[in-house]
Amino acid sequence: MVTTRPAYPWRSAARTDTGKVRARNEDALLDTPEKGLWAVADGMGGHQNGALASRLIVEHLAELPEGGLPNRLVALRQCLHALNRRLGHELTVTAEQPDPVIGSTVVALLIDDTRAACVWAGDSRCYLWRAGRLYQLSRDHSLMQQLIDEKSLSPEEAARHPSAHALTRAIGASEQLALDILEFDVHPGDTLLLCSDGLYQSLSPDDLGAALNAPSPGLVLQRLFDAAMGGPARDNLSAVVIRR
Repeated sequence: MVTTRPAYPWRSAARTDTGKVRARNEDALLDTPEKGLWAVADGMGGHQNGALASRLIVEHLAELPEGGLPNRLVALRQCLHALNRRLGHELTVTAEQPDPVIGSTVVALLIDDTRAACVWAGDSRCYLWRAGRLYQLSRDHSLMQQLIDEKSLSPEEAARHPSAHALTRAIGASEQLALDILEFDVHPGDTLLLCSDGLYQSLSPDDLGAALNAPSPGLVLQRLFDAAMGGPARDNLSAVVIRR
């Protein structure tokens, strides 16, 4: 499914796909250019738990009040912390199976005029394409990234670790949630990409750049998914593309 809404200062398009291997899609998307708010959530937990967690995140973010960026950022953080408590306690206690895993990554983007804020937990990513250069704005909350940061292993060694893609943060994963936040200025012509790990793990930085250079968000999505589905596509694929 593809949605495109060109009638606002920021044009955006969103798409998600189950991929070639998974039986169900546990990703969820939020694409609301009229509010200057977008998000990708990648659920985890198997069965219906992952899909439930990601859907709850997107549904609650969609209900956030409008206003200036500082107030909206506070409301977004409060929303995610409340969902972390709910997923970590209420849903776990009432679930049929003992101590089920239920949680989700999230990467959310708020834009108000020329200022933006990216908020994330987990390994879903935010990229910026500006003046022909690709920047990864988010930093993965994964064991692989932790090993690299601690200089325990080289990037190549960390990638081969058997638990490389294990998450160190996610909504619902632990009692205390730590969100990362990056605020930055946005420029005319900027393109922003929010995506799940299933998408970016299928593509090289050159692939991402070539797709993001397309003339419209819809064409960017087409190029991204054509390239990703040309590979194994072992995971769900999700992306939101935003451009002024």
